[in-house]
Amino acid sequence: MAENKSNMKGRVTVYSVSCCPHCTQAKAALTKLGLHVCEVDINKHRELQTEVKKLTGCSSVPQIFFNNVYVGNNEDLQNLDPQQLEHLVLLVREEPVPPDAPPVPDEDGTDPEGVLERAASDVSEAMRNLILKLYSDHLSEDGKTVDYKAVRRSPYYEQYCELAVHLQRVELLSLSREEKLAFFINIYNALVIHGNLRLGFPNTLWQRYRFFNYVSYLIGGEVFTLQDIENGVLRGNRRGMAQFLKPFSKNDPRLQVALHDVEPLIHFALNCGAKSCPPIRTYTPQDINNQLRAAAEAFLENDDSVTIDSMRREVKLSPIFKWYKADFGGTDEKLLNWVFDHMGPSQKKLSLKALLSAGNVKVNYLPYDWSINSTD
Repeated sequence: MAENKSNMKGRVTVYSVSCCPHCTQAKAALTKLGLHVCEVDINKHRELQTEVKKLTGCSSVPQIFFNNVYVGNNEDLQNLDPQQLEHLVLLVREEPVPPDAPPVPDEDGTDPEGVLERAASDVSEAMRNLILKLYSDHLSEDGKTVDYKAVRRSPYYEQYCELAVHLQRVELLSLSREEKLAFFINIYNALVIHGNLRLGFPNTLWQRYRFFNYVSYLIGGEVFTLQDIENGVLRGNRRGMAQFLKPFSKNDPRLQVALHDVEPLIHFALNCGAKSCPPIRTYTPQDINNQLRAAAEAFLENDDSVTIDSMRREVKLSPIFKWYKADFGGTDEKLLNWVFDHMGPSQKKLSLKALLSAGNVKVNYLPYDWSINSTD
């Protein structure tokens, strides 16, 4: 059991950054010793970076101190002589923090855990890095399936769960449109996986309705369900499937976060955990419009999403276009023109162009595979 902070007169200080596996290993080793760890994220507290480097001569992390005694990095900690380690543990248990101990944020009245309110873009970047690691290890090459069992066992998943708690402290109102898109798309896709691991995958229509209206994160002091993220924020507060009302009322503080207009391209980036969903990717605010357009182009090229029968003058589309038809213009003609405009150069696009030129094109919809996108 970890030592309570009040039972330690001294302090173990670990300078770290988010998503650093060596930092996690060092903190875990110290916790096993029954020590409270004062962890300071130097990416968040950049004012300390210069001083830490001056004290240690290093720019890497973690950097570990027992009171004012510099130990080194994670490898140095792991390689400490047992007698030396015992002496250091005794030091922080019995000796108060000396005046020349390394600085920590709480000494000037800030958050003692080093978790101040931070910009959403910073948390998003940290979570994106963890998500990328999880995806690279446990996502199929095409982004279509997830090894959920392996994700659950991953230490990076545990780190992600810990970091997700800090979403409650982020500041959302200062986000640009591009930052909102990247932040909420990444959070949505990760939250679906998180929800599946915690609650199990929804198999029936009623279970799906409950899942998307129940699974949520506390972000910036407000609860955002999957429905809230997709239809409230990313679709500019439009009603979703089986919704009679808009997600946010005019007095809802979350309305301030919503995009001013619907962004149709999000439908090719959001993955609800079903096999027919678009592939899972991560997005960055920089150049996100091109990233989303590329995702749409790849989706439209897939025959599971669009097929063209020139003989029958018929275009079959993913049901996504049926469920969110209003986002693509609201009529078959506008829908098909939108699809054509967002296709990459291909024979399929040439075939669609020929049909549209002649007119009188039938639109039907392909089946949707709601089974879980698991590798099992």
